[in-house]
Amino acid sequence: MDTPDISKGDYQKAFNSALRILTGRDHSKYELIQKLEQRGFTAHDIEKAVSECERFDYINDERTSRVYIRQLILKGYGEKRIRYEMNKKGLKGVRIENILSETVAEIDELDGAERILKKNIKRFERESDFKKRRDKIYRFLNARGFSQDTIRKLIKKIRGEIL
Repeated sequence: MDTPDISKGDYQKAFNSALRILTGRDHSKYELIQKLEQRGFTAHDIEKAVSECERFDYINDERTSRVYIRQLILKGYGEKRIRYEMNKKGLKGVRIENILSETVAEIDELDGAERILKKNIKRFERESDFKKRRDKIYRFLNARGFSQDTIRKLIKKIRGEIL
């Protein structure tokens, strides 16, 4: 069976492919463009297909950002890590920064750090040396994207409990 040569440009095929991509989950505009480029569509057809998807509100970077930020918060990530993950998906700019600021401001980062630490507490209880335990907790929370200030406050708060 011959495969159609999509390199000649076919907007309808690009649009249909975009719809299939978007049925699984929300994608950012950047991600959608990347996926369509991987499938070999021309820049003109990609631009037209993406434009139609935006017109029908099939892709909306603001909506995608809000959903993705909430998912990352539930996974136990701090603001720095969330910002990094958002940039990887091409979700950046003033509007996205505003969404990130208002969403992360709604939750208390200290509570988020404490929640994720308690969920993973067994990994740290095995360490008997106080300094090593504190350092492991610090590295763990730092890798999760929590600020140094938040980590210091949490370590002071839990000092008597697990340290």
